[in-house]
This record gives sequence, C-alpha cells and structure tokens, in this order.
Amino acid sequence: MRKMLKICCSLLLLLLLSGLLSANPGVKVRMTQKGLEYAREVGLEILKQNVEKEHFPDLTGHEKFGLGNVKYNISRIHVTAVELPSASISLPGSGIKLVIGNASLTIGMNWNIRTWIKDSGRGTVHISKVFVTAILSTHLDNAGPTAIALTSCRTTPGDVDIKLNGKTGFLHNFFIKYLKKPIHRNLVTNSCPNIRAGIQLIDGYLRSLNAVMQIDDLAEVDYSLSGLPAVFQQFIDLDLKGVVFPAGNHTDSPYMAASFTIPDQSESMLYLAFSEHFFQSSSFAYYTAGAFNMTIAEQTCSYFNINTEIFSSIIPEVAKYSIAPYPVMLKLMSTEMPTISLQQDSFMVEIQGSVEVLAILPDSTTQSLFTLNIAANTSISLNIFDQKLMGSLCLNRIQLSLDHSNVGSFEVLLLENFLSYILQTEVIPSANAKLSKGFPLPNLANVTSTRPHITIVQGYVLISTDAHYKHYRRRETTC
Repeated sequence: MRKMLKICCSLLLLLLLSGLLSANPGVKVRMTQKGLEYAREVGLEILKQNVEKEHFPDLTGHEKFGLGNVKYNISRIHVTAVELPSASISLPGSGIKLVIGNASLTIGMNWNIRTWIKDSGRGTVHISKVFVTAILSTHLDNAGPTAIALTSCRTTPGDVDIKLNGKTGFLHNFFIKYLKKPIHRNLVTNSCPNIRAGIQLIDGYLRSLNAVMQIDDLAEVDYSLSGLPAVFQQFIDLDLKGVVFPAGNHTDSPYMAASFTIPDQSESMLYLAFSEHFFQSSSFAYYTAGAFNMTIAEQTCSYFNINTEIFSSIIPEVAKYSIAPYPVMLKLMSTEMPTISLQQDSFMVEIQGSVEVLAILPDSTTQSLFTLNIAANTSISLNIFDQKLMGSLCLNRIQLSLDHSNVGSFEVLLLENFLSYILQTEVIPSANAKLSKGFPLPNLANVTSTRPHITIVQGYVLISTDAHYKHYRRRETTC
C-alpha cells in the first residue's frame, strides 16, 4: 500500500517546485500570485497525465481474520482516474503553503486471497476526501546553496471504498473490511514522511543545478542565489548574484552593486530586473578579455582599401611623410573599461579608447603615423529572442584628440567624419554580431517566456513576462 501513497504525494511535490521559482544582488526575480496560479494549473495537469500512466509492483500481505490469517496478493495496480477539485498555493509570509482539498483517485487491480478457501478477481479502490496541508521553507546552508525543508505537514486520509468481483461474494465484505485498515494506516503514517523524502530529492536536484551559465568563449554569468527567497503575501522575490565573469576566471568586479527595488506590479507572472551592476560586470569581463580591441587592415576592410593615400587627402602632413602609397592598419583599443549608465528609457555606454594608424611598409614592418584618443558615446537597444537578452549598439557621437604623431601636428577634426564612417561600417557591425548572441536569461527547464516586455528605468532593466511550460510526455513509466 505504500506505493499508492506516491500518487497522493506527487501533486504536492510538483507544486512545491513551482513555488520555488524566485552584498546587493545583480539580478532580482519576482514570481507573482498570477505565476503561482499558473504553476498550480501546470502541476495539476502534469500530475493527471503522469499518475494515470503509473503502474506499481504487486503487493502482498496478510491480515488476521477470525481464527486464522487471510493472505492476499494485489497485482496489475494502475490508476484509472484522478480528481483534484481544489488545490491552492498561498504565501502566508512564513513560507509557501500548499493545500489540496477533497482530492480523490480510482485504482484498478487484480486480487486473490487465500484462507481456508481461495478466491480471485478484479477490484477497484476509490480513495476520496483526501486533504493535505503542507508548508515549505528555505534556508541557506554553509555550502552556499539554498536548502529546502518541509516544516509542517498534515494529511487527512478520507474515505476508502473497495469493490471486488469474484466467486465467493460472501467473503468480499469481510476481506474489504480488513483491506481498508492497512490502506488507512499507510495513508496516515506514511504520507508526510513520503512527502518529506520527495522534498529531499527536490533539494538534491536543485543543489545539483549549475547556476553558472556560459555566455560565449569569453564570459560566463553566475545566477546563483545571493540570499534567502523573500516570501510576501502577493509574491516571492529572489536575489541572484547576477555577475558576469571572464570565462574560467571568477575575478571580482571592481564595482559594488547598488540596491534597487522592483516596482509593485502584478500584471505578469514573472519580473526579472537586471541591475546596472550586472551590465557593468559584463563590461569588466569583456574588457579584461580584450574583447573591445580590434584591428582593421586593408584585407579586412569591407568597403574600401585603407592606405596612406586616403589619409594624405585628408591630412597633408601624411603625404609629406609617405610619398608612395602604403597600406594602412588601424589598431583600436579600449583604454578604460566602458561605463554603463541606465536612465529612463536610455541605455548608454561611454567608451574611452584610442586608434593608432600604422603604415605597412614593403618589408611587412609597420611604422606608426599617429595615435588619436577617442571618446565614443553609444546607446544600446534591447530585445529578447530564444530565451536570451540581446542588444544592438548605436554610435551617437565621437570626440577626438591627438595623443601622439610622427607626421607633425594637424587638426584632428578633419578625421572625425572618416573615423565615424569606419566605426559605423566596421566596428559597430562587429560589436552587434557579438551582442546578437545574447545573454542567457535565468530559467527553469521547459519554461519559456511569453509576451516579454522590456522597460529601462534608472539603475536597472525590467523584463515583465508570462511563462509557458511545455510538458514532454514520457514514453514509458517505471517504478
């Protein structure tokens, strides 16, 4: 009979999983009551699909019957119907509360008994008016991950109705009477321990999840919890570290995350807030990896050949230095970590860099002509595709100053239009190709965002979204 309890426990475990969705954090996640209600609906549907396919091992036992024992064997046990008219999740402030009310299920089976006579046949067990109330809490253990515990559990077994078909009908009522007793006993004594064991399995599963996700070859993001989930009456908040590191090198960012608060909204199931610190840490990671450095040469320029003749037409001093036209190479470098600024409806990136212009001589050596300092003001537009946050960079304006020159002094403003064109046609497309790969969003398996909406406010980017769970049906179910 212990195996039958697996059916009653499955709903609780599935719904508890849905309730766990959720220094200062770099990313905040909020699950609203609307999200919890959707998770409840999904949990009920998954439960019905899975439970109705469950098959259990044969059960054997004996019960005292008058002056002797009745030995029984129950085989080919399977669920034929599940009814869950009332199931709810609430957030009382001290945890996640699940209440299953008036649940019932019908089980079909083959049976045989042996006493002074033998009998066998088909049977049906109908368990009704089952009530389960459970409260789940979370806490951080010494190892860092969040531990899950069942702090309160109460089960009311309800009614058990058994119908048997066989030859010796006069024994059925006696057998049913004694068969009800072990069913009741197992429901009362094993329901909550089985639920607790299931939660421990969930706890182990969540601990095994890798919160560090690869972005690309250069960087990875840490979405592990930075503190306990905060449970309120209308929502659950989770604080995630939300820090981007150079791949394989979890060096702390030199910037500290500022505190921020998600606005009180409930129209969507989920809210994900990415702080300015999250994007600043990504800037640090890619700056450390040298991702903002780029070389443009005659072979790689898409639209025209870069040579000293072009520069001579803009800066006469170059013509005096280089009589014969030589190919030119541009070495662009970010001299400081790009600075991110999030304001209302504005995602700005300030880039401080330099561009060194070098002539490539006939012997393949290079000669530096001059170096310019560049201050570029850019903006990023955001979108979501394939569960990733993607960006598109736009150049707003640049400012130039002369850092060093081997061709003498010249007016750097003469190069502004030319370099702006180079940036627009070569550098920006290259940056957008990288940005199009996107940042993976924190997510659960088989859960995708639907109708996401992005809002940029001061200090963070807010994504409001509903969720869709795709349930993959199992081909076979074994116990």
